[in-house]
Amino acid sequence: MSVKIMSFDPLAAAVDWLDAYRAGDVEAILEMCAENAVVHCDCGGAKTLTGKEALRAHWVDRLREDPASGLDDLRPSHDGAAISYVTSTGVISAVLVFDHAGKIKTFNCGPSH
Repeated sequence: MSVKIMSFDPLAAAVDWLDAYRAGDVEAILEMCAENAVVHCDCGGAKTLTGKEALRAHWVDRLREDPASGLDDLRPSHDGAAISYVTSTGVISAVLVFDHAGKIKTFNCGPSH
């Protein structure tokens, strides 16, 4: 009997997240999040969001107000990936931390300096 080990690539997941953001796909973004996901956002004022409805409202606003157009940088970070991407207002840096199921458990973002 062989056991198939599933591997999870946080860099690929971060690119999938950016692809969903660029496509304006709120449902895909939310599907990538754990049930208890937390977003810490310093874009346009510091805020911390939890719960699917708060996350949905946040991403709907971000997609409308500051759509992403491209990847700036991508690298591994502790338990996740650090990604920076180009938006209509500049470059945003984000750190995505994933749970053991490969879902985003924390998302920290803000303008790149």
